[in-house]
Amino acid sequence: MLSELGFNDVEQLFKVIPERLRFKGSLGLPARPMSEFEVRRRVEATLSKNKSRLEMRSFVGAGCWQHWIPAACDEINARSEFLTAYAGDAYSDLGRYQAIFEFQSMIGELVDMDAVMFPLYDWPTASGDAIRMAVTVTGRKEVLYPKSLSPERLAIMKSLSGSITSFRPVEYDRVTGQIDIKNLKHNISDRTAAVYLENPNYLGPIESEAEEVGKVAHDRGALFVVGTEPISLGVITPPGEYGADIVTGEGQPLGIHPFYGGALVGFIAFRDEERFAIATGHRLVTITETECEGQWGFTQILPERTMYAARDKSVTFTGTATALWAITAAVYLSLLGPEGFRELATTIIQKARYAMTKLAEIPNIKTPIFQSPHFEEFTINFDATKKTTGKVNKFLLERGIQGGKSLENEFPELGNTALCCVTEVHTKSDIDDLVQGIEEAVST
Repeated sequence: MLSELGFNDVEQLFKVIPERLRFKGSLGLPARPMSEFEVRRRVEATLSKNKSRLEMRSFVGAGCWQHWIPAACDEINARSEFLTAYAGDAYSDLGRYQAIFEFQSMIGELVDMDAVMFPLYDWPTASGDAIRMAVTVTGRKEVLYPKSLSPERLAIMKSLSGSITSFRPVEYDRVTGQIDIKNLKHNISDRTAAVYLENPNYLGPIESEAEEVGKVAHDRGALFVVGTEPISLGVITPPGEYGADIVTGEGQPLGIHPFYGGALVGFIAFRDEERFAIATGHRLVTITETECEGQWGFTQILPERTMYAARDKSVTFTGTATALWAITAAVYLSLLGPEGFRELATTIIQKARYAMTKLAEIPNIKTPIFQSPHFEEFTINFDATKKTTGKVNKFLLERGIQGGKSLENEFPELGNTALCCVTEVHTKSDIDDLVQGIEEAVST
């Protein structure tokens, strides 16, 4: 291989990798070749150091959440016609195209928008593409976003659209945790392409003034882009009803198990206007009449604008598994229906409220730190206890509980604060054990 490539050393293949990213230590590989059985034993011993969510109760969310998965989701997800059909076309994978059309239709109904793209890699990818759409549609380059946005999500958004976009932060209110409307009005200008807002936001609060944010954007000729966690829409007004032009979100809560590194599936929905459709950069799956009366066909439109038509010129990407996750999400959405969504979201709010109420009874604990309605995630501050989130979480781990995500590095202005997540899978006993564990952690 090296000879064919004209290289003398394998290191020449990797010279493009910066030195700071290269591993300098030893991999600890065995000195002698191992049999297949020995390799399997070694790998199993390494993997056994991990703890699954069945062995440890977890209260981490922050972009990948635990929810109950109906058996039908796993059953249909594993069917060979879906599991293996990741790269076919309309002529070979009719069932897949119809399933994705159903996914698009249900997402559109959920967020109250007209058109939904082919599934994307994840929520940050979808948001980055939505920003690029806004820049293309408006001909402007500046995008405003609240400082409460996830730094990881922001980094990916910048990677996908930063070459043509300038990102400008807007303050969030330190009392409510919601976007600061006054600061937004001060920062928005005729250069602004879009205002990006997540509802609920990354820190947990529901943005009660989201409609006003949209009006501020539209008054200056900018678009209003909204990111959302879909299950929250069982109780929160859908973005389309309060003025969103483009909606993005994460489909993982819709019947998909949390995996290592995923599994994630993003979506983009937008108004049925040509200016949005031609700016997508992705395919859409649609329905059309056939020559046979009473029969319908499913196919893709705008494929020439996607990474599949011009990979070397593509400005975005999706994964081979996204179609499979979209099909799984479609199964989940069809099983729950509107009433099921409302019941599920209400249950989550009730359980999260119970957790916050019980935790607030612990001396020197402040939760939530923001005076706003919350959905499934909320903040816990430990400053008055003189304990760091790291020490509290270590104490909880020893008792089989994974505490909230530490925000010390992402939001240093919040001090020793953790982001905790409670969903329908957490029982009263689980929450009580978390409360007891934190109480013991801060008192020792």
